Parts: sequence; structure tokens; C-alpha cells
Amino acid sequence: MPTTDSHTGAITLPDGEVPAIRFDGIVKRFGDHTVLDGLDFTVRKGDRVTLIGPSGSGKTTILRLVMTLEESQGGYILIDGKPLTHVERDGKRVALKEKHRTEMRKRIGMVFQQFNLFPNMTVIENIIEAPVHVLGIPKADARRRAHELLEQVGLPDKADAHPTSLSGGQQQRVAIARALAMDPEILLLDEVTSALDPEVVGEVLSILRDIAENTDVTMLIVTHEMQFARDVSNRVLMFDGGRIVEEGTPEEIFANPQEQRTKDFLAAVL
Repeated sequence: MPTTDSHTGAITLPDGEVPAIRFDGIVKRFGDHTVLDGLDFTVRKGDRVTLIGPSGSGKTTILRLVMTLEESQGGYILIDGKPLTHVERDGKRVALKEKHRTEMRKRIGMVFQQFNLFPNMTVIENIIEAPVHVLGIPKADARRRAHELLEQVGLPDKADAHPTSLSGGQQQRVAIARALAMDPEILLLDEVTSALDPEVVGEVLSILRDIAENTDVTMLIVTHEMQFARDVSNRVLMFDGGRIVEEGTPEEIFANPQEQRTKDFLAAVL
């Protein structure tokens, strides 16, 4: 069982490690519909955890809660042992101030399904916007790093282009560079290939595989690309109805699933 420091609220795993992300009894409702009901799971630092399961099972909601784009109605999320949005005080669940949430968000990068680039900015302006204005990095340093990242994602000649002139695959590669420009400890990937033409899916997944292999960034991934999940993850969680049905290594989940719900889902998508 994880232990909790009564003064700081930090949670420690049995081996003394502080997890990158800890979900503790998370409840999320949209109106009368409960999407997550008492969700508990832990992501260790450097882990690459993929969430699979049918649409509507709560996977993307989990990422949006970590990014503080959604608010939970119960439970706690801890990032590196520190509370993200709420803390328990005198037996009550108390919301933390926006300043605290902003500081916590600096540790987290997210790549969205629909790219979410600013169309009025050039590619390089998109990439340096947050490092300069959120982290306070000098513009020259941010631009130098942005050029390195454009090289990494295979778009060194697109710095001065506008997103509308790029293909979907190119826009998603810019979005990956933008997320990495914040040097995040945690990278959230939300169905990053679902809006792309099939012929460019491979190039985007190849870049993400390279990041997974060559960095120690913690990844929490939602994808319908099962081969990508198998290649990149060291843990796979099968979700259905807002709860974890089964979890294990990619080999365990894809080659030898134990739960009938997992078997049925994989039979339908593979």
C-alpha cells in the first residue's frame, strides 16, 4: 500500500518511490452520468502507460483531469507526490488556488487529437509561446530550442510557415514539438493520430516511439492504435465503464488477456 505524509500529502510507494501520477478515488460526473467512479491507479516515473477501451469509457477524461481541463467531483490527483487541484484539510476536500494549479501544469505537456495550434502564429511562434510567457525563458533560447525540436520532428524548414499551410501530419508534429518545448516531466497523448490521414499516421507514431525510447519523460497515452500501444508501452490498462477491467504488460494484455471484456474489445479492433 502507498503511504501518505500527513504534513505534505505526498504519497510514496512501498519501495520509497514517489509516483509521477497518482489517482486516488477520482469521481467525475457529467450531469447525471458518472464517467469515473472511485478511480485508483498509479503511474511511476518514466512509465509509458496506455489506456485502451471503447469510446466513452473515460480514457480522455482522465487526461483532461490531469491537464486540469476538467474538474473532478471527488478524490485526489497527485503529481510527483503533490496535490494537483484539491487537498484534504480537516476531513474536507478543499480546492487549491489557481496559482498552485498553474505551477503544477508547468510539469505536464499534452498533445491533442485536433492539434490546437494558433492559426494566426507561425510554427516557431506556436512553439515558443508557452516557454517564453509561462516559463520565462529568454526568446532567443526558446527559438534555439524550437529549431532543435523542429529538426527532431522532421520539419526544419517549416519554422516560418503558418499551421493552415501544413498537412494534418505536419501540424501534429508541430504540436508534439510545442509540447516538448516545455520540457515536461509528463506527456499526455490523446488519440494523436485519429484526425490524420492513414498514410501519415506512421510518421507521427515513429516520432513518438523515438521520444519514448530516448527520453525519460513519463507518458500517459490514449490511443486506438494497438500496435503503437504494444510497441511503446510498458503497461496497458483496459478501461470499460469508467473502471479498469484489466492491466498488465503489453505482452500480457495483447497476447494473453484474462478478462472476457478485454478479449471481446481486442477481437473487435485487431
